[in-house]
Amino acid sequence: MTSTPAPIESSIEIDAPPARVWEVISDVRHATQWSSQAVKIIALGGRTTKGTRALNINRRGPLFWPTTSRVVEFEPGRRFANRINENTTIWVFELEPTADGGTRLIERREVPEGVTFISKFLTDKFFGGQPAFTAEMDEGVSLSLQRIKNLVERG
Repeated sequence: MTSTPAPIESSIEIDAPPARVWEVISDVRHATQWSSQAVKIIALGGRTTKGTRALNINRRGPLFWPTTSRVVEFEPGRRFANRINENTTIWVFELEPTADGGTRLIERREVPEGVTFISKFLTDKFFGGQPAFTAEMDEGVSLSLQRIKNLVERG
């Protein structure tokens, strides 16, 4: 049986064209530069593309835990989606060009199958439950988008 946590979605305007934003977000190994939890990502294979698998080391305070992921969508300049195998969540970036030549970057957590029992159990046991952890992840998404904006706009 699975549980479906509340949705998470945020967006930001970046003063750079989608191609430049794509350069920053489209390599799974780069997520450690902006993620609020990922501290190490070991991608299997060469350049990131659809099907790329990775081992991720995550941290929250004194806790560390591994996850594995697979890139499930890879549409250059438009959409990038990474599925976390242990909890079935899908983390999506969508890029939309703006009228002034910039990019609207959207990050969202999709949970089409709900999260697994073990994920819910561990979240309840170690992260204060689904509502608290979802709120923390929501704040993390906003912070991640701001970090991506800073990386892209600084060049």
